[in-house]
Amino acid sequence: MFDPFIAPSGTLLGLLQRGRGDGTLHALAAPRPEALAALNHCVLSDPRHDWQVENRSLYYARLYLDLDGGIDEIERHLADPDDHLDTDESRTGLALAVLGHLASYGRDDALALLRRYAATGSNWAWALDELALRDDDAGLRSLAVPVLARFGTDAEGSAELATAVRDAFEPRPWRLWADDPREAVGARVRAASEQGSFDRWQRQMRPGGPRPGWSVQAVFDWAQQGLDRGSDLHVPAARCLSAVAGPEDRPVIVEAARSGPEGARCAALHYLSEARDPVVLDLIEAAAVSSSRTVADAAVAAFERMCGEAAVDRARRWARRPDALGASAAGVLAGRGGAQDASLVLGALREAVRGDGPDALRLWTLVDGTGRLGIACAAPVLRHVYRETSSSHLRGRAARALAATDPSFATGFAVECLWDCEETTREVAARHAETGDIRVAERLRRLAADPAEEAEVQTAVRSRIGPDAPAV
Repeated sequence: MFDPFIAPSGTLLGLLQRGRGDGTLHALAAPRPEALAALNHCVLSDPRHDWQVENRSLYYARLYLDLDGGIDEIERHLADPDDHLDTDESRTGLALAVLGHLASYGRDDALALLRRYAATGSNWAWALDELALRDDDAGLRSLAVPVLARFGTDAEGSAELATAVRDAFEPRPWRLWADDPREAVGARVRAASEQGSFDRWQRQMRPGGPRPGWSVQAVFDWAQQGLDRGSDLHVPAARCLSAVAGPEDRPVIVEAARSGPEGARCAALHYLSEARDPVVLDLIEAAAVSSSRTVADAAVAAFERMCGEAAVDRARRWARRPDALGASAAGVLAGRGGAQDASLVLGALREAVRGDGPDALRLWTLVDGTGRLGIACAAPVLRHVYRETSSSHLRGRAARALAATDPSFATGFAVECLWDCEETTREVAARHAETGDIRVAERLRRLAADPAEEAEVQTAVRSRIGPDAPAV
């Protein structure tokens, strides 16, 4: 999937794509056709950079309800011929998840569309998982025949069915179908389930990797073989070294970390960092400028796994380096440094935003660090990250940092965060939003009564509107 185009943060579409609370508030104030057009665009063209971890479905479903929006556009998207040409889950996953939430809110049209798509669509397994959580037994049983018809009755089809049963995220439909008295349904699903369990047992009985009695050199060879195949085995190889290496092996491991082949060097660096060997920091510094990108990245990763004062002290020396090790050192100070490191963390935060923009990966740790260290003068940068980032997770981290550094957060961003797409961000807002704002009081009551809301959010809400809380 290509990176999605994200509209400017000041537009309605840009706000909705980011999942910001202001997106909902602006949509409700905008002309309804314009709001629905922007909402449909988001649902049918997933705006998330990481669609597997960022939340949008409940956020969009709630807005469909608030706008009394239909699902005709979603139905056209799911019925498009491209559905059987572009079978990537990211094409239809968000739309199906939105339908699932709408079904849980009592939208029968969404439930019916999910059933039709589970019977005929390419991403049927996702639709079936949504139905497993919301449909009744009769509805699920009606899908047994069309779903099983997807699998041939030959050996290849039986193997594919066994894999589908084994890997199902929600097993409820398969369990219902296993009890079906029809031979072509119940017996077939039971056989597939037994085969899946047998396949899992076989994999467990044939573990790969090191065996008891391996030598240090054998572990290095295994790490190199994995690297040659395109697999990074540095960390598991380091754990194997912990099991097989003795004091007499240290010179060999140190030499491997200094100048060994890539696989051995990476494994040795990780092993020595976990062992807190006194020489490892110098070896990491040398490896970080290696001509091998694999070795340089492994050196930085090994440093990030270290704990203790020695690593923090070295991070203070490295934090101003203009390379990956310098960025990593600033992250270490953000996570484990003290008040004396505030200026280094703030400088790294500003440089990351200036150099790489509001979506830079290293911002995650730095934003957390500004909140942890209570760097009040970082608030303007944090507000910029909050507004501009397309990552809802990073925005949530910025909100938590602002709650710790910005006195205006409770009456500003905390209010819109009550409508945010991420439940952790809504939780922060529920704990900090100024209840003197009438919108806050109304929203807290609605979240408290919403059965789809996460338990952590409702716990935070109850702390503000419960019998012992101040009146809202």
